[in-house]
Amino acid sequence: MCTTHKIAFAFLTVIFMQNLHANTRGCAVSGSFYSKDKTELSSQLSSLLQNTKEFDTQNIRALIVPHAGYVYSASTAALSYKTLHKKYKNIFLIGSSHHINVNAASIYNIGNYQTPLGVVKVNQEIVSKLLQNKSLFSYYKDAHTKEHTLEVQLPFLQTIYKDDLQIVPVIMATSNVQTIQAISKVLEPYFTQDNLFIISTDLSHYPSYEEANIVDMDTLNAITSNDTQKFMLTLNKNDSLGINDFHTSACGWSSILTLMYLTQSNAYNYELLQYINSGDTQYGDKKRVVGYGSIRIYEEKQKSFLSLEEKKQLLEIAKLSLHEATVNNKRISIDESKLYPKLKEKLGAFVTLYKDTSLRGCIGRFEPNQALYSVVVDMAIAAAQQDTRFTKVKQSELKSINIEVSVLTPRKKIHSLDEIILGKHGIYIQKGSLHGTYLPHVATQMNWNKEEFVRSCAVEKAGIKNYDTNNTEIFIYEAIVFGEK
Repeated sequence: MCTTHKIAFAFLTVIFMQNLHANTRGCAVSGSFYSKDKTELSSQLSSLLQNTKEFDTQNIRALIVPHAGYVYSASTAALSYKTLHKKYKNIFLIGSSHHINVNAASIYNIGNYQTPLGVVKVNQEIVSKLLQNKSLFSYYKDAHTKEHTLEVQLPFLQTIYKDDLQIVPVIMATSNVQTIQAISKVLEPYFTQDNLFIISTDLSHYPSYEEANIVDMDTLNAITSNDTQKFMLTLNKNDSLGINDFHTSACGWSSILTLMYLTQSNAYNYELLQYINSGDTQYGDKKRVVGYGSIRIYEEKQKSFLSLEEKKQLLEIAKLSLHEATVNNKRISIDESKLYPKLKEKLGAFVTLYKDTSLRGCIGRFEPNQALYSVVVDMAIAAAQQDTRFTKVKQSELKSINIEVSVLTPRKKIHSLDEIILGKHGIYIQKGSLHGTYLPHVATQMNWNKEEFVRSCAVEKAGIKNYDTNNTEIFIYEAIVFGEK
């Protein structure tokens, strides 16, 4: 490059940087949604992140966080941000517009972002590439000027990453599902281990406190199911309930859906960290609330069949069922709206009671013909009252009884005994009307090999006298066993 060209290039670079600085997107809601004082804001966020609850370390791929004023939702958002344990090349900030509606997404491509904590760099290279998809991405000034959905997330990220931070700010301005899906497809190459996606959204707007708890949990359960169809059906169902002053299930639903389309191809776990609404804060009015949820999303090599929270809920159901049946001779009534979706699936289960370390009762239902939570209710009662090996459990024994629940995963047909893992898989054998099962622990207790395990189940349990693997169907399943400590 000749000297003249070098001077010209340097001059243009200076002009470009000056324009970029001149077009830095300043604060729109500092002083209202959060403090405009740098020292106060920094102190508040540092304290929130330091003192909030900690969760186990995961390779976080995305977060879903609220974007209300900090006095309402910052503590909930902090839970998600506290789970970040690594540096990302880029952070894609995605939120839905509160100000315009066009059939596209808007990206801020004329400068960087600024908050009281300093300037946040926008990755203009990625922005430029996205803007090449002209029908899906553009720059609409009105989508950014007054918008708070992305801005309120930045101070959290600045507190964590300081100046080592680069964002791609995307405002979803469309409510067209086909367009949302197409936008997600363009973003897919960037949904990698190196990049973090943050979805900014609040939940229901303006129902009563009690109604918000119901619709918000339905919405959160749909999100954490990672089922796009279920999510959209839940939004439509909530809209049809006729709740007074109900405006939306999630103001950022289009941003959530964008992420859900990105997570369909692999086993991603959507983990709900916290739900509250504005009525839970000292500033909220319970007659008219807004909901806030904090969710982290990470990829699992093998997703757990039941989450820790689902196990806790099942154990609580078993415990309450045992108490109510023993003390009041009644079957408890369960509010399905409060249950995790997995607990409503039709699955088999066993409930085992131990008094101190001795067996006190065990009854199960193998066939998956009833909702899991209902099976656990029935089996807890049956283990206490119908196991013929023992007398009925008395009220005086309850304090010394521990409960163990075994949930049976759906059966999978196998074509070779090589597919059986002893100690892990239970087996179900069927020939015509004859059938029988062994739970996973039977093989290890009896010290059987695979052939002995299957033959005994076929002959002794199913009553198949002329057992032959060629004319017998064999299924495997797992027993997810957990209990009180």
